[in-house]
Amino acid sequence: MEPTVPGRIGLPLRLLATVFVLFALLALLRPIDHDESQYVAAAVLSAHGDLPYRDYAYLQTPLQPLLFAPLAAIAGTLAWPALRLVNVLLGAILVGCVWRAAREAGVAARVALAAAGLFATCDCFLFSVATARNDALPAALLGGALVLIVRVATGRGRWGGALLIGVLLAAAAAAKISYALPAAGYGAYALFDRRHRPLAVLAGALPVLLLVAWTWAQAPAGFVFGAVQFPARAPAEYYLATPWKLTWLAKAIDLLKFLALGPGLVALIVMARRGWHRLPVVTVVTLAGVAAAMLPFPTWRQYLLPVLPPLFLLLAVAWQERPPVQWVRIVTAVFVAAGLAPTVAGLIAGGGGGTGRLPLLAALRDGRAVRNALDRAEVTGPVATLSPQFLAATGRLPDRRFATGPFYFRSHALVAPGAEAGLHLVSGDRLDVLARPLASASPAKVGGRSTLPPAAILLGGEAKWSSGNPDLDRRLERWAIAHRYRAVQVASPRFRLYVRRP
Repeated sequence: MEPTVPGRIGLPLRLLATVFVLFALLALLRPIDHDESQYVAAAVLSAHGDLPYRDYAYLQTPLQPLLFAPLAAIAGTLAWPALRLVNVLLGAILVGCVWRAAREAGVAARVALAAAGLFATCDCFLFSVATARNDALPAALLGGALVLIVRVATGRGRWGGALLIGVLLAAAAAAKISYALPAAGYGAYALFDRRHRPLAVLAGALPVLLLVAWTWAQAPAGFVFGAVQFPARAPAEYYLATPWKLTWLAKAIDLLKFLALGPGLVALIVMARRGWHRLPVVTVVTLAGVAAAMLPFPTWRQYLLPVLPPLFLLLAVAWQERPPVQWVRIVTAVFVAAGLAPTVAGLIAGGGGGTGRLPLLAALRDGRAVRNALDRAEVTGPVATLSPQFLAATGRLPDRRFATGPFYFRSHALVAPGAEAGLHLVSGDRLDVLARPLASASPAKVGGRSTLPPAAILLGGEAKWSSGNPDLDRRLERWAIAHRYRAVQVASPRFRLYVRRP
């Protein structure tokens, strides 16, 4: 039995505008997270003409900094809040895509709205769209593809739609590698159900694949390390002292925990019982998303985001067939409260990292304080820091060896000592290389910021209030003192600045 397709589908623009405003407020209030460091740094560096892998290390697939570079260039010193806001917009679009896909599947407007609203209360979604990470972009691309996939499944597919599905799914994987599994799952399904026009899907994916291949060709070793080796090897090294986190039991607990922070667990149970048969292609995409969430060790909440859009689409279809009984509604409401709880708790405890101000506004004020200190010291760059997201407000670029924030810096033996320079990396164990001139992999980029040791070292952003480890900053501070960098006063209690002596 095919879903009944509504004759006319309108888009609730007022509702989406309300969602955007609410998410924008959340982005303003959300505490600072050190996960944002490399994504802000990458967008800013690309805005100044650098390429991921070739000119700076990037620990993901390359699409996001390339797409967001123009935005960072336009926003200038407001690049960080602009990147948060673009994720807010992508989150609102994703909620709209879940609603639209459900309507395309023949779901009544009220049920589709309920499913999209429930999706928007999941903790992993709220975290992803309120910070400047790389989760919202691929999820929104997947959401757009789902709308077109449902059209094909209901017999209304077109060649151009299949082409666009290929573009969207390939772009999602090019923004975050975990989305490659849902894309591959759909591609495999399309081979068996020729209504999905697999050749057109492949043709749509090809330009994106060529873009990714081009970034690989610019710096093969950097691409392989950033997109493949680091995600595969770094967790095992980081959790060496707590190996239990890398067990399948811990993974099962984490998956259940993060699904339970929101109605995702309810949706998965409903789908497993009676939601898969109406749209089997969406079930394949959902299960591929589950596999993508299970592969990395350990599991973090944002890894579940590829699962949720198709999962809540299946929930809408199942509830259209058989509305939930009263006790299911009550249980769902309890899980909604659980999904909102971490966000509410974070907003209450955020307080600008102890400043009593709105977190993002506090971060911008700190950035201006650092900029004033750099101006007084006549520093133009580069600046070494484990929190490069704060540099955007200063108008200075980060030392490219610190473009990954704390995430490579805290590693020990992922790269041989002689290979770090070619990959634009430095670890806390090998800080002696900072005293040497920085070789540039791109001769066109050789300039003041590329050929000298750091002109300044900014400390304080890698701290407990940013979910960071202050010991890493202290390690960098000891190096600065040992190499006779002079302390410069910053009008912020959270930051410390050291400037290289002439």
